[in-house]
Amino acid sequence: MAKDKIEEYELESYFDGGLFQMIGWRIVGILVTIGTLGICFPWACCMIYDWEVRHTVINGKRLSFDGKAIQLFGNWLKWLLLTIITLGIYSFWLTIALKKWKTKHTYFNE
Repeated sequence: MAKDKIEEYELESYFDGGLFQMIGWRIVGILVTIGTLGICFPWACCMIYDWEVRHTVINGKRLSFDGKAIQLFGNWLKWLLLTIITLGIYSFWLTIALKKWKTKHTYFNE
């Protein structure tokens, strides 16, 4: 019976981040974005998402994030250009594009 409990615990999924940590990271992200007139928005996104991922455990395995702000910045410029060219239509797909980029750079710690 004890072995079943251990195996069940190892497969547990949870988030262990705290409210005040989250508020702090988001405030820093907002201040950096405002202070740089939006230029460092990709850096703020990566910083906040990295914090969220580091505090996430799925089936007993902690997640990691290896995305870099400079990579996101290049994509962000491309997505912004596509949004302007399509008169805002691409903005409907922007959330999906960002989610795909985040997922591509998220993995299990081994």
